[in-house]
Amino acid sequence: MTQEEMLSQMNSMLQSLQQVNASQAETIIRLTRQNESLQNRLNELTAQVAWLNRQLFGHKSEKLPSLDSSQPDLFGDFLPDNAAELEKAREAAVQTITKETVESKKRERNNRRIMEGLPVLERVIIEPEDIDLELYRKIGEEVTRVVEHKPGQLYIKEIVRPKYALKDNTSLPPLGRKGVEIAAMPLLPIYKGIAGPTLLAEILLQKYEYHLPFYRQVKQLHHLGFKASESTIDGWFKPAVELLKPLYEVLRQEIMKSDYIQGDETTVPVLDKAGHQTNKEYLWMVRAVVERLVLFHYDKGSRSGTVIGQLAKDFKGYFQCDGFEGYESAFKANPNVRLVNCMAHIRRYFEQALAENRQMAEHALKEIQLLYRIEHDCDQMQLTENERMGKRQELAGPIMDALKLWMETEGIKYSPNSLTGKAITYAYTRWENMMRYLQDGRIHIDNNLAENAIRPITLGRKNYLFCGDHQAAVSMSVVCSLLATCKAHKVNPRTYLNDVIARMPYMQKANYEELLQMLPHKWKERNKE
Repeated sequence: MTQEEMLSQMNSMLQSLQQVNASQAETIIRLTRQNESLQNRLNELTAQVAWLNRQLFGHKSEKLPSLDSSQPDLFGDFLPDNAAELEKAREAAVQTITKETVESKKRERNNRRIMEGLPVLERVIIEPEDIDLELYRKIGEEVTRVVEHKPGQLYIKEIVRPKYALKDNTSLPPLGRKGVEIAAMPLLPIYKGIAGPTLLAEILLQKYEYHLPFYRQVKQLHHLGFKASESTIDGWFKPAVELLKPLYEVLRQEIMKSDYIQGDETTVPVLDKAGHQTNKEYLWMVRAVVERLVLFHYDKGSRSGTVIGQLAKDFKGYFQCDGFEGYESAFKANPNVRLVNCMAHIRRYFEQALAENRQMAEHALKEIQLLYRIEHDCDQMQLTENERMGKRQELAGPIMDALKLWMETEGIKYSPNSLTGKAITYAYTRWENMMRYLQDGRIHIDNNLAENAIRPITLGRKNYLFCGDHQAAVSMSVVCSLLATCKAHKVNPRTYLNDVIARMPYMQKANYEELLQMLPHKWKERNKE
């Protein structure tokens, strides 16, 4: 073999070896990548199996084991200058977390204790949406127990949420699914609370519709087998009222959109914890007469006219009230508000004057009786608003004019400090406002509707004695506003509150129109009883 042939053969072998080497290098790279992918998949599945084992058989706590205090600190020489402050802050945070955990466990034990003995009458099973039982198997369930109320009985409602895991632990879940599936927990009125919507509704009803203080309610609950304390009931009351406050604000705005409202005020005793006594504070009420909407308003117990002036700052129309000077001062600079006074209050002053000057007082009372007779006849004839206005101007107008002239003549005969003088002065100084009821057939001759709306507050004042503080008086305003509006529209307050308290947790981001639909008059349209 010649030298050239040998060189050619060696070049051929070299090229062949280079090709083999390149092929093997590609194979090594491919196998390395495949190995890394398989290793990652193995780690993922191992972690998933470990998690599933913990869920099935082990501790579900995700806390790490405590550090050994005797173990030397690897980074001790590299700690910053404020290490002591950071460690102190960390210890405080750990103590807070530990305290919350202890309190949570204590609360769970207490919940089990007070629910002990109540029957389970309702069991709701909530399955995960669109779960494929060909791929998943049931591995357990989460059970949440809440206490509900129906007249004469308390019972437990169980909310059961089955848990499902993949049958094949080595496979990945479908796109958009998890290894373990469970339905979302329905929102409850009180986060992690055991009081269901119907129980919370009953607590509010008992206090403000039936005027039972908490200590009496606790006795009733004990008779029904529920071992709750007064502090527990009070703890549920506050978040329940917070749920209703958005509806209260919408109710306020709806009333101020009306062009005819009535107003009144009454007293409520509020506890002064610093002075260990109750103070007489004031609660305001406004009612949209045509729309039949009622709102109670409390502002630190003040009776200043600025309170009603601020509440009704956007109102335009007729505002009917008694002769309290606070209304005059509130609206005297507001051209949008036309005050209308109350004939019933004028009549009371003349009734008080009967003992002093019977002849004079009887004359005024007989004329006022004629005005009420006209209203009665209009009601009996079922006149329209325009027809009523015409009848008033035809018949009541001359009587009103004659009474004004009579007061101008008689008023100078009596001392302003006498009962007779006070009656004439009160009526005459408000007669111009009173004449406005002749201008609109919708306007009532008196403010009795407003006084009727306040009457439950007066009854409650005699039973639950006082509000614990200013905030409790605000809470009373919220609940009583909704209850009074229910009454005005003949809505069953228990049915209404049962439904609304259950729905409000889902409406924390609701817009004005959505909240409006939850007010009693709109709710009634959607829930024919």
